[in-house]
Amino acid sequence: MQNPSLSANAGLWQDHEMLECVSVVPEMPNTASFSFRAPSGALFAFEPGQFLTLEIPAPGAPGGAVHRTYTISSSPSRPRTITITAKAQTDSIGTRWMLDNLQPGMRIKAIGPGGLFTNAQSKARKYLFISAGTGITPMMSMTTCMWDEGRDLDIVFINCAKRPSEIIFRERLELMASRTPGLELKFVVGEPDPYRPWTGYQGYFNQLMLGLMAPDYLDREVYCCGPEPFMQAVREALAGLGYDMDQYHQESFGAPVESAAAQPDLEDVIPDDDSAAEIRFTASDVSAKVTETDTVLAAARSVGLNIPSGCTFGVCGTCKIKKTAGDVHMVHNGGISEDDIEAGYILACCSHPIGKVEVEI
Repeated sequence: MQNPSLSANAGLWQDHEMLECVSVVPEMPNTASFSFRAPSGALFAFEPGQFLTLEIPAPGAPGGAVHRTYTISSSPSRPRTITITAKAQTDSIGTRWMLDNLQPGMRIKAIGPGGLFTNAQSKARKYLFISAGTGITPMMSMTTCMWDEGRDLDIVFINCAKRPSEIIFRERLELMASRTPGLELKFVVGEPDPYRPWTGYQGYFNQLMLGLMAPDYLDREVYCCGPEPFMQAVREALAGLGYDMDQYHQESFGAPVESAAAQPDLEDVIPDDDSAAEIRFTASDVSAKVTETDTVLAAARSVGLNIPSGCTFGVCGTCKIKKTAGDVHMVHNGGISEDDIEAGYILACCSHPIGKVEVEI
């Protein structure tokens, strides 16, 4: 994306020219936004959601440098600078070096921009942006671009973070949302900050939250970015609610891709109503022949067995039972712990049998 009137005067940046750092803005602990300009005065042309690869000095690395990829968090509608926002993990090398050493005036080699994760060519009118942690960066770029262009926004913007203080760009997003209709912000946190009450959503993002945040999610084009386990949970929640996954787009902040051929295959298990399954209730010595779209709870009732249940939506945990053999596809809403899942327990109300399954009922 480019602005012809500007690019005709200044030219467009090419990655043979190094970038000069112009600012380093702390966002939260171990996280900062780094803004760069082209020393020649060239302008930056890219599509919102794309990424840059930086060549970062790293003592001890082969060749004395490492290459790290970062999504651009700024918007192409502001072409005089380009910004990436990065968080250093415990084992970070490149990002750690930038946080400790990169200062305004220093220059760094960059490659790009590139990547396919963008809504630049989308014809959708309504969007659902779902992100976790620094996966918020491409959503920030896309939202800012639409806001700058004066478009009629219809965005539900969901971001998940550990604590409210770790929601990146929160104040900036709230400022935009306060000045235009159609940008709905929904933040989900794992826990509140000490001594600071939190009245928003808390816990793991799930189907119930999705229905409350975006009741019309079926009509929205979805863009998702975050760690793979998070994105898998989002995909399962959407697929389980009948969403058209052709309208779903994702980018892992750990592995952005440059070409369609490099897109990873999503091998999610999706229950099929044409695929047969069988559940054996071992304690009762009864079997039920069902399809993959039937739940274990429904199968038990069909053969006259009673599994205590409450919500039937994976929240209350009343229908927790032990699975002793086989596989199920379970999309719950917080009613079972990871320890129980590791121990072989399932929630009968939201577990679908894949092939032959045995449970202790």
